[in-house]
Amino acid sequence: MTKSTIDMFKNDVRYRDRIAHVETIPARKASYKKVDNLNPKIVDYLKSKNAKLYKHQSETYEAIQNDENVIITTPTASGKTLAFNLPIMETMIEDEDATALYIYPAKALSNDQLHVLENLEKSLDIKINPNTYDGDTPKSKRYDIRQKSRIILTNPYQLHLILSWHHQWKRFYSNLKFIVIDESHYYKGIFGSNVAYLIRRLKRIANFYGANPQFILSSATLANPLELANRLTGEKFRLVDNDTSPSGEKDFILYNPFRNYRRKKHNSEEAPSVHIETENIFVYLMLKDIQTLCFTVSRKITELIAMWAKKDMDNIKKKLTHRITAYRAGYQADERREIEDGLKSRKYLGVTCTNALELGINIGSLDAVIISGYPGTMISTWQQSGRAGRSNQKSLAILVAFENQLDQYFMNNPDFFFDKPHENVIIDLSNHILQEAHLLCAAKELTLKKDEAMDYFGVDKEVLGKLVSKKDLYQNPRGDYIYPYDDNPAMSHSLDQLSNDEFRVMNNGKLLEVMERSQVYREAHEGAILINKGETYQVDSVNLASHFVNVSKNTVDYHTMVLNKVHINIEKKLSKTKYGNLKIHFGELTVEEDYYRYKKMHFSKVIGQFNLDLPPLKFRTKGLWFTVPREVKNNLEDLYKGEEEVFEGGLHGAEHALIGLFPLHVMCDRFDIGGLSTNYHEDTQEATIFIYDAYEGGIGITQKAVDVFVDLLKSTRDLLKNCSCHDGCPSCIYSPKCGNDNKPLHKKATEYILNYMCDLISQNPKKTAIEKVEKNEIEEVSTNDITLETLYEEAYDLYSQGDYFNSKESLNELVEIDDEYADAWALFGRILYEQGDRNGAKMFTKRALKIDSANEDANELWLELK
Repeated sequence: MTKSTIDMFKNDVRYRDRIAHVETIPARKASYKKVDNLNPKIVDYLKSKNAKLYKHQSETYEAIQNDENVIITTPTASGKTLAFNLPIMETMIEDEDATALYIYPAKALSNDQLHVLENLEKSLDIKINPNTYDGDTPKSKRYDIRQKSRIILTNPYQLHLILSWHHQWKRFYSNLKFIVIDESHYYKGIFGSNVAYLIRRLKRIANFYGANPQFILSSATLANPLELANRLTGEKFRLVDNDTSPSGEKDFILYNPFRNYRRKKHNSEEAPSVHIETENIFVYLMLKDIQTLCFTVSRKITELIAMWAKKDMDNIKKKLTHRITAYRAGYQADERREIEDGLKSRKYLGVTCTNALELGINIGSLDAVIISGYPGTMISTWQQSGRAGRSNQKSLAILVAFENQLDQYFMNNPDFFFDKPHENVIIDLSNHILQEAHLLCAAKELTLKKDEAMDYFGVDKEVLGKLVSKKDLYQNPRGDYIYPYDDNPAMSHSLDQLSNDEFRVMNNGKLLEVMERSQVYREAHEGAILINKGETYQVDSVNLASHFVNVSKNTVDYHTMVLNKVHINIEKKLSKTKYGNLKIHFGELTVEEDYYRYKKMHFSKVIGQFNLDLPPLKFRTKGLWFTVPREVKNNLEDLYKGEEEVFEGGLHGAEHALIGLFPLHVMCDRFDIGGLSTNYHEDTQEATIFIYDAYEGGIGITQKAVDVFVDLLKSTRDLLKNCSCHDGCPSCIYSPKCGNDNKPLHKKATEYILNYMCDLISQNPKKTAIEKVEKNEIEEVSTNDITLETLYEEAYDLYSQGDYFNSKESLNELVEIDDEYADAWALFGRILYEQGDRNGAKMFTKRALKIDSANEDANELWLELK
């Protein structure tokens, strides 16, 4: 691709006004380094390929030679695979019994890398018998693979199921020298936490057979590679992250279809179509003979854009039509391989795809990449854009923005986009549901010795005690733990989700898909319109007892949207972080979601509303919250006299906007978190905004967000400031997942609240940890050398002297530090009672009793109030 070709696009009258920014990423020359004492076969191999090792490849090679665990985090097409394959092959040459296990997140990737290993085996003239071992492996071949293969490629799902059959793998595990975890950035959230426990189970089995394998992790660039590697495996690592491979110059265009669009009330159908814009650019580039890969947000859109492009090309340049195709998960392996080879040979000029081609499947280097909609993380963005670019040629990447908070923030803040560090990949190892599930699996695989739960899984005896009391485990006289049943617990624990509360969606006796209960409530409730593989179905019935959803095909001109109410109880406060005068609380919450109604929608018009009769979803999780003082409400009501629900609309808008930008700072999907805003919450006694992990037990997302909350708040404020709409829109305060139908919302009030919060912030956060404190316990926390007990005694002395004002001042100071101090609330109630404020006294006394139902002062006062 030439500079003039790219300039033609940038200056084309159809596109130039929607280009928000062009960033030119300069070319980079290669840097090489020689590795000493290479095995002669490796030396001959490199000579035959006329190849030299890049510096980062040599550093990886040396780290592996030195028996270090290593994680390599360089971009797509930088030679990561060769960097670890060669030293592993050297070990295979020198130790004829050595084995290695390669773990990939997708079967397609395993198959791709199998061909690489087969070619290496042939070139090096060694016998390693590489093979894949997954759900597609014929049973007739499995025995030979276990007995003869020295390198086996698998995925976490298969490994999870076969670990209990480790006695069949004795040869392999006894000689296991390496465990390779490729695309390790992929392991995040629930899946990542599950895989982390799975790897610990694998280590335990390898150790049982006398092996102590070395770990090699390969990843995209990310913010916390060493932390990820440690949490995934429990081991210490050496980091190799300096990319020394060559790359050509690249123009990265931020393209905003909404740049000159002004949303008009009640006329949302005028909005530009991101998908049509994407297809137009896709066709334009192919007509210029630019080989293009177009990433989309879903399988359906992948197929649609390819179909539209073929139709348009039929009318413009028909001989190119057959050079367009789609690629996605769900295709047969031979179909995918044909497309991959067709990209390398330029048989295909344009391919639309899901993120299936984001992973390191070998498709060569292309001229251009279109990313239709921000893919959710900077890691994915740079992985996808890295598919374009040969070492000595200019290339092009185009991000086409959606009309949502994240995409529009990047369009308005290009410097932030290009300077933004990659995200932290979060693996949370504190979820009790996952701990229990994997302990059962581990005990099934091998008797769990009394110290192994802590040594391998970091789980204390309290969790084991619960499993014994539930009769899930049996403890023998030696104190070891045994799984007492014949079944395999791995069969009933999914790596992709927490709950095993699954529903089968059936059409005329045929299984369409499997859903969790929460997804059924949102998408497959009675009367819902469900789309599956391009077909439209209506839900006829939901049987909550048998876990079946019955649907029938039905072509309709409407879609459905469910409404829900959320109620939250604060169960346990774990920490409080102060940013200036802004306090961010974090703790354990009970969340209750009530799905009570759904709407039939023809585009944006409501054509019917229907009640639902579903029991509430209730789960305990972790989340953060902060309060907004009454003075903000008073100020807003003065500013917008005559308008209804101004304060409520501002809180609601702030909740939506903060959640919308959450993935900007913490690696997650916005559906991984939930939120609630209320102008009064009984636990805080104030207006409160909650943001919580949308999974039982929590998965660490909101806990990480506490640390970056200042950045989250400021970027959310800037988002609203730069949005040109008047009353709010999908780019700022509307949410596609709002259970309250995006009502009430008030953009100006949202801006006021966010600005007020930013004014409270200073740059010196102060965190008070309140670890393991139940509601009925009293904890002393030292702050500026004054304990809570000292403050309480001071307040009580002032009360005894009749100095109610200063007594309340001391109590206010106390509950600012710890609002779970029951005696303080009881004394508040006593003072108000003696001042004649019975309602206030009741409120504070109830608060004290909620914290500690046995509090003597509160109980005594409650009897008097009755």
